[in-house]
Formats: sequence, structure tokens, C-alpha cells
Amino acid sequence: MLDNGRITNWELRPGCWIDWRTRGRCVIIATVQVVTSVAAATAEGRKNSKRRVLVPTMGALHRGHGELIRIAREAAGKEGDVAVSIFVNQLQFAPGGDYEKYPRPEADDDEFCRNAGVDILFRPSAQEMYAVDFSVSVEERSLANTLEGKSRPGHFRGVCTVVAKLFHILLPNSAVFGEKDFQQLAIIRRMVRDLNFPIEIIGAPTVREADGLACSSRNQYLNTTERRQAPVLRAALLQAQRLAAQGERAAPVILDAARKAIATAPLARIDYLELVNAETLQPIDIVQPNSLVAVAVFFGQTRLIDNIRLP
Repeated sequence: MLDNGRITNWELRPGCWIDWRTRGRCVIIATVQVVTSVAAATAEGRKNSKRRVLVPTMGALHRGHGELIRIAREAAGKEGDVAVSIFVNQLQFAPGGDYEKYPRPEADDDEFCRNAGVDILFRPSAQEMYAVDFSVSVEERSLANTLEGKSRPGHFRGVCTVVAKLFHILLPNSAVFGEKDFQQLAIIRRMVRDLNFPIEIIGAPTVREADGLACSSRNQYLNTTERRQAPVLRAALLQAQRLAAQGERAAPVILDAARKAIATAPLARIDYLELVNAETLQPIDIVQPNSLVAVAVFFGQTRLIDNIRLP
């Protein structure tokens, strides 16, 4: 039965749910096939003849992930399947980063995937993904040198390596990535192009909370005061967009206005705030077609990112 949208008194068995209050009667409800080994996922991918759309995640699933899954389902169609991977990839974290404390709510993520209609949930261990003497990685050397790449050296090497592995293991036709991580999306598209992966990359618009804060698994790290101030990121980006819409073209003027908006939040500490070309991700001095303002801000130990296109 459902209790406020949650399944109660049911236990998962292959192909069905068992309701023990009805003496073990097997009732078919939405199920998700959970795969934890690379060998099993590879074998399943090779025999799969359906169109498959992949949503790579690190878990701690939220409303933003739900939108990625919805877009994946739409792209897969009625006859296709949606695969979600959950893997907290150590290669993406700098030494001393939040790898160890990164949230891993497996039971909640399982239920989230069931409720979202996911067909395959791939949740491997680090030992499954990386051999003890692992020594090969994938590196993008142009788009990864700015913004996040400058602040987090090696981060995108970890991203490209694990995404390439997921593509080989799960063999998707398409994959969905969120535009909140705009640089990541651009780099994955470049990797797919340059390494000839036969995979369509679908960008999904940023999903936001009611106060404008971009949905992120890291939002749960914020304390009450930090969470109250965090929407200043969105306010600053909208201020930059308004100035550009009014005809302002100079990057220093636009970025200064955004910086002043962020300064209204006493706990905010800017990591970077830049106007870049959305194709090359290189800094620009004048607003031009395809311009993007990208920002990263610390609230205490929590680092949040966001971005906005300029008219």
C-alpha cells in the first residue's frame, strides 16, 4: 500500500513485490533492477535491444535528479529503458574534500528510483569500478582548464574517466546531464565528440527551489543561516542578466554588480565569478552572443555553483 507516496509492508523480490499481510501474494508494481557488479551490468547491456537512456549520478537523489529521469524517460520512449547510475567517484574529489562525508542514502535512493519509474539502477562499489593498480584515465585539455577546473585540479579527469567507463559498461544510446553543471556538460559533449562515442548527450535545464537556489545534493550541508543566504547566487546572476538586457556589455560592470549582490550575504565567500564564452568557456571582456556568467561561492565549508545565460 502507499503511505504519503511511500510503499509500506512490501518486500522486493525479483519481478514483483511481496505483501506479507496477504500471505506472500506476489503483486506486480513498478520495480527497478538493481545491479552492483560491472560484469553483470556489462552482460545486461550487451543483451539489451531496447533504446537506453542513462542518467549518471552520485546519489542523494532530489527533485533535480527527478527531472533528469523524466527527460530520460521521454527520450527513451515507451519501449526503451532508463538506467540510473549511483557512484560516488573518488577521482572527482580533491584530497581533503568531502568524499567521505558525501551523503549515501541507499534506501531513499532506491525508493526514489522506483517511484520515478527507473528500469536499471547501477550501483557499483569503488572496488568494482577501479582495480587496485588502476592507471588509465581520460582527460580533456581545453574546456577543463577554467572555472571549476582551475579551482579543482583533476576534477574533470575524474569525471571524464568515470563517465567513459559508465558509457562502456551500460551502453546507452543517450545520456542526460544537468545544465547546473554547465562546464561538466560541455566537457562530456567534447569527450563524446572527440572519442567518437555513439551517444547523444541531452542537456537538462536547472531545477530550482522556490527561492531560486539550484537543487543540489550539497544543499543539505547548509545550516539554517547559510541556507537562508544561499539564494543570493541566483539573485546575483539575475542582476547580471538584467544589466545585459538593458544594454550593458562590459564584463567588469556586470560582474561588479553581481559581486555586490553576493556581498549582501555575510556568509558568502566567492571562489570565482566570471563572464565566459559558453562554447570555449574562456573569459571574455564584452558580452557577446553565447555569453555565460558562472559563479562558485562558499557558505562555510559548502561550495555551491550556478550559472546563467546572458541575452
